[in-house]
Amino acid sequence: MKLKNIQMKSLFLIHVILICWALLSTIALPSFADKENQAPLNESLLPSLVESVRFSEPLFFCGDKILVERQDIKENLEKEVLLALWDRPQVILWIKRASKFFPHMEKIIKEAGLPDDLKYVAIIESGLRPHVSSHKGAVGYWQFLRATGKMYGLKINYQIDERRNIFKSTQSACKYLKELNRQFDDWPLSVAAYNMGARRLKDRIKTQESNEFYSLYLSEETQRYVFKIIAAKFIMENYHKFGFAFQKEDYYPPFEFDKVNLNSSRQLPIALVAKAAGISFKTIKDMNPELRGYHLAAGKNSILVPKGLIQNFEARFEGYYAKWQGSDDDKIHNVLSGENLALIAKKYNVRLSSLIRWNNLSLRSVIYPGDKLIIESN
Repeated sequence: MKLKNIQMKSLFLIHVILICWALLSTIALPSFADKENQAPLNESLLPSLVESVRFSEPLFFCGDKILVERQDIKENLEKEVLLALWDRPQVILWIKRASKFFPHMEKIIKEAGLPDDLKYVAIIESGLRPHVSSHKGAVGYWQFLRATGKMYGLKINYQIDERRNIFKSTQSACKYLKELNRQFDDWPLSVAAYNMGARRLKDRIKTQESNEFYSLYLSEETQRYVFKIIAAKFIMENYHKFGFAFQKEDYYPPFEFDKVNLNSSRQLPIALVAKAAGISFKTIKDMNPELRGYHLAAGKNSILVPKGLIQNFEARFEGYYAKWQGSDDDKIHNVLSGENLALIAKKYNVRLSSLIRWNNLSLRSVIYPGDKLIIESN
């Protein structure tokens, strides 16, 4: 009898799931604000998954036609399109973030003389999120490793990580991709090299005696990587066909800002800059994700603030800065031999966490005799 009850409950649950799926398939989900190919809401019904991978129009990536007539290419591309469409919330976020950041990326890519399709590399690398990091230590919009980022001009230290700066990281990615394309003279191969490294890819090409990406036997990660990028382009350029019926207010507004230039002989509290701009500390950090800790490095800095605030910023900042600069309350401690952070914090009767924060350090930071540490009064 218990077995029969369990079977009845299982059948009922399956029935409920099928009904819910049937209802969902008739709902129009929210559909990139370019907006000419936007479908009316009453026409935006979810297509079947099988219908989603019928490639009726020619597909191109960086100007090269994708040969979907080849069974191996078709199967790999179908897989990535289907998996991406299964995660519909993620695709919605791709499209929303693209309306915010793509205009800036497109301008930089165009100025570099590179194909516009390369912007989709950033979609797969980070989903256009600045703080994403990998288990290998890749960080930011374009997922640069520290060594590669520095090689292509990015500043990375305990106070700033330009891998998280949308403009500078995109410029560096363009330099890197241009160099890879100079070596491989083929965009699928260049993008594959971006993922796995140029030297490793050259070894595979030499060993297998083939220089066509689609005919190379590569790691599953790299094989899928290129197809994921092509799939992202296919979906985002045809989103209305897949039931994403966005209206104008659904898109994130373009990232707009004013830039303020600062110069200080000592590291500057970010909170002071936020106060002068009349905004929160969090807003400064959100608009400038490359900033680490609570201070700007000594010297020249450029900070983004919400558009429209620059007009009165300079006068307010000069007032706050003069007051802060003229204060004799803060102390500078010269590190002596044998001292550590805990001993210095105890000496000044301050919290170790505060000392670390004031100086943009961490518990793992090493200090040396002669280093100078800020001891804030407040």
